[in-house]
Amino acid sequence: MQVKTLHFLEELKNNNQKEWFHEHKKEYDLFKKEYHGLIAALLQEMKALDHSLEPLEIKHCTFRINRDIRFSKDKSPYKTNMGIWLSTDKNKKNAPGYYLHYEKGKSFIAGGVYCPETEDLKKIRKEIAFFQEDLEEILENTIFKKVYGELDREAQNVLKKAPKDYEPTHPAIEHLKLKSFTATHAIEDTIFTDTDFAKKIAQKLILLKPLNVFLNRAMETID
Repeated sequence: MQVKTLHFLEELKNNNQKEWFHEHKKEYDLFKKEYHGLIAALLQEMKALDHSLEPLEIKHCTFRINRDIRFSKDKSPYKTNMGIWLSTDKNKKNAPGYYLHYEKGKSFIAGGVYCPETEDLKKIRKEIAFFQEDLEEILENTIFKKVYGELDREAQNVLKKAPKDYEPTHPAIEHLKLKSFTATHAIEDTIFTDTDFAKKIAQKLILLKPLNVFLNRAMETID
């Protein structure tokens, strides 16, 4: 992706108005074309590494630039970041997957499942409780730890006490307290303009595959 194309987002950030956006429709069209080109390149790399992504097309991985402002105090009409979402199951709402985010100074990659629905959350916790060794093996992998560290633990996504039906002394209690199961790695903005962008990103994203497999296994369990 060209630097000047990414610069469109900075310009939009400073001029987040419908009038300006329509006046710069050509720049947006170029941005959108290159955005889709990034997705195509990343899909090609990732599909070879994770066959669950095979059904995905570009349209399944994009985000609309328009913001949903219905319930927001911020009425800015457009997003000023760029996201790419590779779901391991395009037909399931909030399935585990891989995420790529561009925002100047705040770019990152991530994966897993963010804030699963109540029934899926119960299944994931049950899987952790019974197969904690499997999860620990994934998280203790040397390369995984070097890149992602551990599962994300934002305060709003962690219970203060043990969840219902689980003892506070359970050996996996810190993972059972989680309400979201994701791992994140900050990246440099400049990687988006590298000629081998897709290969570099895929090498890091694929480290999340075992975590996604574990989460999918849990969510596919029939109670």
